Amino acid sequence: MWSGLPVIRKGIAESMINDFGLSQKEAAEQLGLTPAAVCLYVSNKRGKIDISDETVLNEIKISAGNIIENENSSIISETCRICKLLRSTSKFSLYCPSCDEK
Repeated sequence: MWSGLPVIRKGIAESMINDFGLSQKEAAEQLGLTPAAVCLYVSNKRGKIDISDETVLNEIKISAGNIIENENSSIISETCRICKLLRSTSKFSLYCPSCDEK
């Protein structure tokens, strides 16, 4: 989980900035992170693994849009959704206590 969470956050933050035109500060506010954390994600200093699977990238974009457009959309539920998707593709071997306990 600790290696996967930064990758997922990075993907969502990048999508918010690149696909939806948010500033780093706005993306940070949406994600409940500091602007410095978002800066580390977009500068590739945190969450260094790149996701190249188009299906996963599309789902990350959907999650970013849900978080931006839907105040009721939970960052946690969107992160878990992407985590499960990454795990199901077998491209990401993570231990996630939330997923593995169920």
